[in-house]
Amino acid sequence: MARCEDGTPWWAAFPEPTSTPVHIEPQAVLELLEQQENVDDQPQSQKFLLVDCRRTDCTGGTVSSSINLPAHSFYPTRKSLYALCKQAGIQKVIFYCGSSAGRGPRCAAWMQDYIDEVGGDLQSQVMTGGIRGWVRTYGDRMMDGYDEKTWKQLLSEKSCA
Repeated sequence: MARCEDGTPWWAAFPEPTSTPVHIEPQAVLELLEQQENVDDQPQSQKFLLVDCRRTDCTGGTVSSSINLPAHSFYPTRKSLYALCKQAGIQKVIFYCGSSAGRGPRCAAWMQDYIDEVGGDLQSQVMTGGIRGWVRTYGDRMMDGYDEKTWKQLLSEKSCA
């Protein structure tokens, strides 16, 4: 776990989230990705955004179409992400990290707190099991930059939040 110079956890610098993030199963995310893949030739905007919250442990690839917004710097950018999502017609933001046991849920909760604060209709969710759960279930399916050697090593290690 990353800590500040004084030994406190990185998230202690930000307000504690009040929301409890809604979980979305990897199967539902896969279905969203497959639906999007089937309409890529249509002039329709993507209705969801995948956010990978990993920082220096962002290795081995990401779930297809994800953007990387590290949890350590997410809180100050949530307003901008909200504005961009609204402009793009995004209806759902799905966060994940290594195992979705710490950073992903925290970012999803911060995002939902902001959505609730402004009275928005965007949904903030966290993908159950994180990227590790995705790879355990689907391997390289719907992955960008998948590296089999990295995942063999990562899946043999204990997961971290």
